[in-house]
Amino acid sequence: MSVAHILGFPRIGAHRELKFAMESFWKGETDEAALRDTGKALRARHWQAQAKAGLDFVVAGDFAWYDQVLGTLALLGAIPSRYGFDPKALTLSDYYGLARGNKSHFAMEMTKWFDTNYHYLVPEWTPELSFDGGVDWLFDEVAQAQALGHKVKVSLVGPLTLLYLGKIKSGLHHKLDLLPKVIAGYQKVLQRLKADGVQWVQIDEPILALELDQAWIDAFTPTYTMLADHAPKLLLATYFDTVSDYASLLRALPVAGVHIDVVRGHAQLATFVNNWPQDKVLSVGIIDGRNIWCADLDAALATVKPIKAKLGERLWIGTSCSLLHVPIDLANEGKLDTELKSWLAFVVQKLSEVVAVAKAVDGKVDEVAAQFEAARVAHEKRRTSTRIHNAAVQKRLSETTAADEKRASQFNARIVKQQNKLNLPAFPTTTIGSFPQTPAIRQVRAAHKRGELGYLDYLEKMRDEIRLVVQKQEALGLDVLVHGEPERNDMVEYFGEQLWGYAFTANGWVQSYGSRCVKPPFIYGDVYRPEAMTVGWSQFAQTLTEKPMKGMLTGPVTMLQWSFVRDDQPRSTTALQIALALRDEVVDLEKAGIGIIQIDEPAFREGLPLKARDWKAYLDWAVRVFKISAGGVEDQTQIHTHMCYSEFNDILPWIAAMDADVITIETSRSDMELLDGFGEFKYPNDIGPGVYDIHSPRIPAVEEMVKLMQKARGVIADQRLWINPDCGLKTRNWEETYSALENMVKAAKQLRVTSPA
Repeated sequence: MSVAHILGFPRIGAHRELKFAMESFWKGETDEAALRDTGKALRARHWQAQAKAGLDFVVAGDFAWYDQVLGTLALLGAIPSRYGFDPKALTLSDYYGLARGNKSHFAMEMTKWFDTNYHYLVPEWTPELSFDGGVDWLFDEVAQAQALGHKVKVSLVGPLTLLYLGKIKSGLHHKLDLLPKVIAGYQKVLQRLKADGVQWVQIDEPILALELDQAWIDAFTPTYTMLADHAPKLLLATYFDTVSDYASLLRALPVAGVHIDVVRGHAQLATFVNNWPQDKVLSVGIIDGRNIWCADLDAALATVKPIKAKLGERLWIGTSCSLLHVPIDLANEGKLDTELKSWLAFVVQKLSEVVAVAKAVDGKVDEVAAQFEAARVAHEKRRTSTRIHNAAVQKRLSETTAADEKRASQFNARIVKQQNKLNLPAFPTTTIGSFPQTPAIRQVRAAHKRGELGYLDYLEKMRDEIRLVVQKQEALGLDVLVHGEPERNDMVEYFGEQLWGYAFTANGWVQSYGSRCVKPPFIYGDVYRPEAMTVGWSQFAQTLTEKPMKGMLTGPVTMLQWSFVRDDQPRSTTALQIALALRDEVVDLEKAGIGIIQIDEPAFREGLPLKARDWKAYLDWAVRVFKISAGGVEDQTQIHTHMCYSEFNDILPWIAAMDADVITIETSRSDMELLDGFGEFKYPNDIGPGVYDIHSPRIPAVEEMVKLMQKARGVIADQRLWINPDCGLKTRNWEETYSALENMVKAAKQLRVTSPA
């Protein structure tokens, strides 16, 4: 029979239980035992859902107290030495010190997990690092699952992916110099799992979706040869793109099976099915782990039937990747439009889809006939729905030309006009947009949403908060102010709620990093802006100050990337629709007297295809839609953008082509390392490198910020530099925020002494 399995289950809980438990622990309101109890209860619940659906395994090892990469480091004992923690006695307080920083040390660097909006903690590689074993958390999870009577498949980040994703901090010529130590560490883990009765270990190597250097390709065979003798059966999992370039390698590896993603790489199936080894399982990821549309079960069955005929019981049916990236249960959506709801599948529903395909391919069609028929009806209704297309949007698309992408003048001419208008000092200070979202703010928004607070009362309470934020920024002495965004629940959701073609869930939470959860909207139809979305808030804020007030928007690529996107037209077309809606908002902000408008694109690099050969097509349309969103204003209006937690150096020509007057970027966790590429490239426009990490509670000293900016001055001309935090401040409290910004303004004043121009 065909095995039905998944690659991983979300850890946060359907109602974000893990988030709230972590945050309570961080505040000192609960102890470690209470946090562990929450984790134990969530794992049991998630395993029960998998068993109830009929999967052949439950997954252990997909749970993490913050991040699976950091969890792997803790398992191996590969903890950065700068923290001074004992890897074998690591507490959860120590673990969170690594993730969030503490009074003595910066947090570990954080960046995007491949092309997703999930962030992982970046390993730090040094020659003295030990891989001699760390915490027993994974083994405790396995024991818990076994005690509950479940058949367990363990999920691990693979050794080569772990090495590849880290950064050399000192003393190594190449990351692979550490490979012998890493292999020894994994051998111990696998030996213990085997001794504990685990039969299958899913070992994830998503770097195979990249275009790897030969040294990395050559490392796979010896690595897995050394692991195989010490391990349970290994299922090497690949995902996020085709791995057909490495088909010969994967056929020959000494593993018991290989998983491929046929949602993102359908064309690779023929490459793998033909001449697949008799002693290996082929796991086919046929159910989408990255989007929320219900599966076309007939199409899935048609895909796997010929494979079943060739492979028999060596065929496994699974999700394309871990289900970490989608919400947990559609049953929690009591208020969602009935028609839209019928088009969707969350994690629990996807478990059922995996099992349905596995049963159908095994000939048990009668058992799942009703489910297949429901899927057929949903797909037909979605295909023919009158809600999908908007004639006005289609007309606007047909009328869009290259002229819509262009500002009237080049940057060198624009910046002179902007400076004459704004009269900013050297090293102008600003923030990225949001200020602390206190419980009181959230309660007001929630009461208004429930209909318990009338609009006029809601408006006045939001205005009170804007008054407070502007007052505090004035007192701090910031040069360019923001209104603080108290009315915004999320930087994508807020805009999507006001655009046609978007829809929203009540509990569709997905983990972005740590305790940060987002509720991505889904785009089901043509996107259209019926009225202004932000103008009133920004216009009111500008009346409170003589200083420039930034209008704050989320850019078209980020609006696309951080939504679940319709799959019936190219993503570039949907992005253009969003760009045109935002263009109207930008023009209206300018008309309302807002002279600086920030169009955030933190997800710009996230959308980059994993293979360099596919980059140009994406980058060309991504740059185009940004320029269209910004292209309708006069030279005197200054366009900002913001990007964070990504590597930019290899796409700098396209970032420059976006032609934002000012770009702000996250650089503090990398000690300004990210800025080197901008200097070498001679980035032509203004840039604000983040001088402190807003994801950490620590307050950086003035001297730290000055030191970072002195590094920046080494690669960027003074007249092009701004000073700002790494990202928005919504997750911080006011005490932290005020103290850090106070130091930031002092740092700017010190720098101006040495650069009076």
